[in-house]
Amino acid sequence: MATANSTLTPFHLAFPVHDLEQSRQFYGGLLGCAEGRSSDTWIDFDLFGHQIVAHLSDASSAASKSHNPVDGHNVPVPHFGVVLPWDQWQALAEKLNSASVEFIIEPYVRFAGEVGEQATMFFLDPSGNALEFKAFRDPSQLFAK
Repeated sequence: MATANSTLTPFHLAFPVHDLEQSRQFYGGLLGCAEGRSSDTWIDFDLFGHQIVAHLSDASSAASKSHNPVDGHNVPVPHFGVVLPWDQWQALAEKLNSASVEFIIEPYVRFAGEVGEQATMFFLDPSGNALEFKAFRDPSQLFAK
C-alpha cells in the first residue's frame, strides 16, 4: 500500500503534446525542468525530481472538457503538477505572472488558517494539458482531513 512518507519516490507520467519544441520551451525554459532522453516523438523532463514525458500526439488538443467545481472555480480534469515548498511555490507564481502566463485559476490560498491550508494555481501548457502546482503552509497536512 502506498503512503506518504519522508522518502518519496519519483512518479512517471506520460502525456500528449502537439509540438515538441513548444513543450521544450515551456517545460525546459519556463518551468526550468532539466531535459533527459528524447527522440523525434518524445522528451523526458525532470519535474522537481519526477519523470514526465511529453509524447507527440496527432490530437489537435490535449485539453480536457471535464471540470469539477471547487471553491467556486472550475477545476480541469485531468490535471497534474507538484506540491512545492511554500517559498518555491510563491517564486514560481511570480515567475509565471512575469511571463504573462494565462491562469485557469489564479494563484490563491485555500483553507486559510484551517487544517490543510494550501496555495494553488492552475494553468495550461502549450498543448492544453492542465497543470496544478500547490504548496502547504504545513507540509505534514498534505492528507489531513
